[in-house]
Amino acid sequence: MVVEKTQDKSTEPVKSSTALTTTAVGSFGRPDYLTKARSAFAKGAIDRAELEKLEKQATEYWIRVQEKIGLDVLVHGEMERGDMVAYFSGEKGGLAIKGMKLGGLVRSYGNRYYHKPIIHDRLEWPGPMTVEMWKYAQSLTDRPVKGMLTGAYTMVEWSFDEHYATRRDAVMDMAKVIHREVEALVAAGAKYIQIDEPAIHTRPEADFDAAVEAMRVTVEGIDAEFHTHICYGEVEKVWTAMQALPVKQIHLAFKNTDFAYLDLVREQGYDESKDVGVGVTDSHTRFIETVDEVKDGLRRVLELFPPERVWVLPDCGLKTRTVEESEAKLKVMVEAVRDIKRELEIE
Repeated sequence: MVVEKTQDKSTEPVKSSTALTTTAVGSFGRPDYLTKARSAFAKGAIDRAELEKLEKQATEYWIRVQEKIGLDVLVHGEMERGDMVAYFSGEKGGLAIKGMKLGGLVRSYGNRYYHKPIIHDRLEWPGPMTVEMWKYAQSLTDRPVKGMLTGAYTMVEWSFDEHYATRRDAVMDMAKVIHREVEALVAAGAKYIQIDEPAIHTRPEADFDAAVEAMRVTVEGIDAEFHTHICYGEVEKVWTAMQALPVKQIHLAFKNTDFAYLDLVREQGYDESKDVGVGVTDSHTRFIETVDEVKDGLRRVLELFPPERVWVLPDCGLKTRTVEESEAKLKVMVEAVRDIKRELEIE
């Protein structure tokens, strides 16, 4: 069903807690001292305890930045993670999903490389992998901090599988692993869980249904609000099928496409029960958008979606940007939202 903006005849203003909620996708630019520390750790020049101390220092920095800028729902910044898949297979000597190990370096994009994981045995949950850092980040603020996980489909797609007979078998077992991690995060107090699935549109004709089923396995029976981040790619091929994902919010990179996804919504519709996460700043450019530019994008979005259904974010994680660029993109985003709220008389 196509979402259409309807005239609100009520005189009651929309509450800010449910309208144009601001947050981030997950990662931020890494401070120079942490980049140097990760390099030193890889060379054996510092131990893990020293590295973890600096990771927490950088995490606290980003929590304070988000509070100061005024985001509604925070992220911990992923200072302890390099690659979003390799992290869960023992990157930098961390806890790995059983049945996974790090492989050789492969190019991700540009001059960025990562150790592509290898699935060599049956996948099993090793115990909490993200809970300690989430608890630390949440202890620093009264605002909610999202739990951040990579989805089962992307975990398998971006790994070499040397064990399972079929991709579906691997994806379903991975979903059971991610489910256990979600349970641990929610038990620790997380209310929002974001499941990143940037690879979900890689093989739409072959096994998109497996990605949907895996998400169902991941979230089933857990009392939390689930979001999924799906960046770039040929979203138009899976837009309708994507509505079946059992999540509250689907986030897309609207800015990078010059808001072309709005035409997709007009043509193919959107599940009105879901929230839409709208990327309004481009994560893959150093250019800092102006407040007016972001406001223009938001006005276009609000022609289709009511403000209480819209979450406002950057297009993607900001780890490829500098600290200064990351902060600047968040600032213009929040300032634009404040201006739009004033225009719409949203409290």
